[in-house]
Amino acid sequence: MLISYNWLKSYIPEIPNADKLVDIFNYHLCEMESLKKMPDGDVVFDLKVLPNRAHDLLSHQGVARELASLLDIKFVNPTPKYKVSESKSTNLKIEIESDKCRRYMGRIVRNIKVGPSPEWVKNYLESIGQRSINNMVDAANIVMFDCGQPTHVFDLKKIQGKLIIRQAQEGEAITTLDNKDLKLKNSDLVIADTNQVLVVAGIKGGKNAEVDDNTTDIILEVANFDPTSIRKTAQSLNIFTDARKRFENDLSPELGSYAMLELSALILEMCPEAIFEEIVDVYPQKQEIKKLPFSTDRISKILGLLISPKEIENILKRYNISAKGGSTSGGEFEITVPPLRLDLSIEEDMAEEVGRILGYDKVKGKVPKINFKPKQNKIYAKILWTRNKLLNDGYSEVMNSTFRDKGEVSVLASASDKKFLRTNLTDGLKESLKLNQLNAPLLGMNEIKIFEIGTVFKKDKPARNASDIADAGGEETHVAYGDKKEIKEMSLDEFYKKAEPDASAQDLLLCNVDHSQKHAGSAFKMWSLFPFITRDVAVWVPASSDASQGGPEGVISEDVAKIIKENMGNMVIKGPELFDEFKKGNQISYAFRLVFQSFERTLTDTEVNDIMTQITNKIKDKKTNGVGWQVR
Repeated sequence: MLISYNWLKSYIPEIPNADKLVDIFNYHLCEMESLKKMPDGDVVFDLKVLPNRAHDLLSHQGVARELASLLDIKFVNPTPKYKVSESKSTNLKIEIESDKCRRYMGRIVRNIKVGPSPEWVKNYLESIGQRSINNMVDAANIVMFDCGQPTHVFDLKKIQGKLIIRQAQEGEAITTLDNKDLKLKNSDLVIADTNQVLVVAGIKGGKNAEVDDNTTDIILEVANFDPTSIRKTAQSLNIFTDARKRFENDLSPELGSYAMLELSALILEMCPEAIFEEIVDVYPQKQEIKKLPFSTDRISKILGLLISPKEIENILKRYNISAKGGSTSGGEFEITVPPLRLDLSIEEDMAEEVGRILGYDKVKGKVPKINFKPKQNKIYAKILWTRNKLLNDGYSEVMNSTFRDKGEVSVLASASDKKFLRTNLTDGLKESLKLNQLNAPLLGMNEIKIFEIGTVFKKDKPARNASDIADAGGEETHVAYGDKKEIKEMSLDEFYKKAEPDASAQDLLLCNVDHSQKHAGSAFKMWSLFPFITRDVAVWVPASSDASQGGPEGVISEDVAKIIKENMGNMVIKGPELFDEFKKGNQISYAFRLVFQSFERTLTDTEVNDIMTQITNKIKDKKTNGVGWQVR
């Protein structure tokens, strides 16, 4: 929502400068996404108004009222300045045939002249990214962006008979003001006359009653519609308008009276010779007056901050909210909720309101004291014990998908070909073994040992809700573990009994195998998303002779590793790692493995081969005791 600083200033003359408003918006009202300083000196704020406050903050008046109340400064009520000449009698007829229309106000205005808008109107609209069209359309837009109530203007001479608010007929057509042809459904709400559809209610006007340069008599429309109906129709037709945004987030029907007054006054200002007829107001069921009781103690407990009745009384006074009780009744309040504040329904809403106004920075974090005795979950305890045992035995845990391409129990709907629940853990574990063995060089592991603990689903034991499965016990929870030689799978109970038959229930809860020493000093490092390349290099070097016979010292593996490290560059993420060593005669062979990988791109064989060539050349240049090193 774009908000003009100059427009706000017309309502709150004592408004702080634009830069100071940034923190006020962000900490007390809503997130401010951007601030733009205009060439004419105006400043435009882009506010991210959330749906819970869209009914009153998607307007300049709404934001101005909120700022005035927050800062406890004067708000200039514009209502007294809106004057309309005495109304003439009218023959306008309006019928509401759908409960999706909650209020409909219409007014005939005669003897108007369509033309350009005054400069102040153009400036206001242009400041928030809207273009001026003509004085009648601009007046309707000014009202919407000023007070939040969308309005519409019809050419009276193009309307036949009465105005009817009804559901569209299936397949009924309308051409919108932007020349789009639409086919409507019977779930769409429309404004029509006796013969034709005029407007897709709350969303988009039609060409049939469009105001043009020849228009002299008009009908002003101010209405209120069911938000769900507007949202569904707009989504179905893929139309997004400023009016839709306001109606779909709900508006108070009580706002209509003010909007009609403002629109009428604007038209009179631009067309002083205009003749106004009486307002026709069809309002089947008036908005209920809501009472909201709350207590200071409850507000304090919700916020975790001690609030006094006086502080709440001050807030209510600043916001012009009528209230009973307070400091004279032990901190018990009952307020009359303002009609536009549709977000205030329960005590928690009032707590949020108080916290927002005072500032959530005043709420200090405090760890609550909770006194409870945990109930032992035997299934979870067995899983914990089993996991710790397998981890202690050198296995790593994996978690595979519960869904498979075959099984005994199918799911109702699936986004892939895997529409069955697994009947075992072994199939998934085999796939994990294969994948991890391919990545063993990258993982720096010589042996892959993995396990999984999870639920399997058999036809005679169909899937139920989560609590049923948990209560069912080990008969549905399985354990699978193994390496490339074999995989074993059994029920959780069977594994537990076989592995630790003497463990008691208390032992299960107390078990806590500490694996931290195994990884002491290690820290997580993000892995690359690009493939790795492995290369091996084996080197023959002079071996050491028998020291007791005074023979020369030979080459140790660290000497070779040093040459490799000095020439391997920064593409090696693991290695050189010694994986083979054997002696033959007066020579010894050392075999090293290097793992190449980039965090930025896929490496090519050519660039890795160039690095390996550089390493082997340096190795061949080395001599020990007059004997050269050889790459085999």
